[in-house]
Amino acid sequence: MAELKFEITEKIGVISENAKGWTKELNMVSWNEREPKYDIREWSPDHSKMGKGVTLTADELADLKNLLAELDLDSFE
Repeated sequence: MAELKFEITEKIGVISENAKGWTKELNMVSWNEREPKYDIREWSPDHSKMGKGVTLTADELADLKNLLAELDLDSFE
């Protein structure tokens, strides 16, 4: 299996942190030396390991933002 190369080019923010110190983050990540994309996933404290996540283009992130803006978050309580 080919080695996966990644570089976090911009740290945008932490969404949450679990008891073991792993953080769910929104970052700009370049995968295999490609153009960076928005990325949401869990990272180990030193960012050497990662969990499964989702990578989004700027257009996809804008669409997600619009969808979230339409949600009635009070209904989730």
